Amino acid sequence: MGNPSSCLRCGKCCFVDLTAYAQKEDFDRWRVENRHDILDMIEHRHLIWAGDRMVSSETGDNPRECPFLYNSGDSWLCSIYETRPLICREYHPGSSELCPQWKVKGKGGKIILRKSKKS
Repeated sequence: MGNPSSCLRCGKCCFVDLTAYAQKEDFDRWRVENRHDILDMIEHRHLIWAGDRMVSSETGDNPRECPFLYNSGDSWLCSIYETRPLICREYHPGSSELCPQWKVKGKGGKIILRKSKKS
């Protein structure tokens, strides 16, 4: 198995609302840690599934990024990194199509970096 990729801090994996996938263990941990800032943020978003995406039941808007993602000027960072949800803890750079380092098998099983589509 190859070496794991280092995070580029591009934020692409966080431009989905991963807090929508927070598990009971995450909520329990945040209660024990007295992290009402996190719990209140998630609770007040009122997210519900609308077919294939999450939307706010109050506004109809769909979240574009994790509410705890912020730009430091030269990179994207997590404001709750030390207590981020389990789904974020288990995510590894290059492990999904969200990441620009995602690798696919080309002809002959050779691993190649996926090329980004230009807009």
